[in-house]
Amino acid sequence: MSRNPATNYETKALDADTWPDFARLVEANNGVWGGCWCMWYHGKDEGSDDSPAGKRKAKECRVREGRAHASLVFHGSDCVGWCQFGSPDELPRIHNRRAYLATDPMLPDWRITCFFSGKGHRRAGVASAALEGAIVQIRTLGGGRIEGYPEDIEGRKASPAFLFNGALSTFERLGFQRSRKIGKHKWVVTLTV
Repeated sequence: MSRNPATNYETKALDADTWPDFARLVEANNGVWGGCWCMWYHGKDEGSDDSPAGKRKAKECRVREGRAHASLVFHGSDCVGWCQFGSPDELPRIHNRRAYLATDPMLPDWRITCFFSGKGHRRAGVASAALEGAIVQIRTLGGGRIEGYPEDIEGRKASPAFLFNGALSTFERLGFQRSRKIGKHKWVVTLTV
């Protein structure tokens, strides 16, 4: 758990104890992106279905088994957002995969794959708090090289709803370095902790 006094946010790990808080936020936001339940980067679990209910069940199972990681952001007692992270085995899917693989990458120890801020909490520092919390959790879990795949929004308008991989400036403020471009505005960034 970590607290950011500037924003009054607290971060906690997604686990069996915080699952109900995460689930409330997802349910209040239509399953997030129409029922994803932050499962896309995990890939499909064998035997699970692609319905929102199936994704919810698969995500809860992964959380209870310790196979899903996220830094949840709380404002008071309300979960208002998160940042998902995990190993490449846990999160094998990424966007712009062909461009990513074309550079013959050395896989990182950890990936930062997805951000979400609930309605009424966007553009309020939730993503920054979530990323800070993820870095703290990764350090506690043994550290290593972390990769993120943010969008460079400098000088252009970008809807927060489409910044599910985060903004490049958020990563750079926390010490991530640009590694290589894998799309028109998408970068691979790295940090070792």
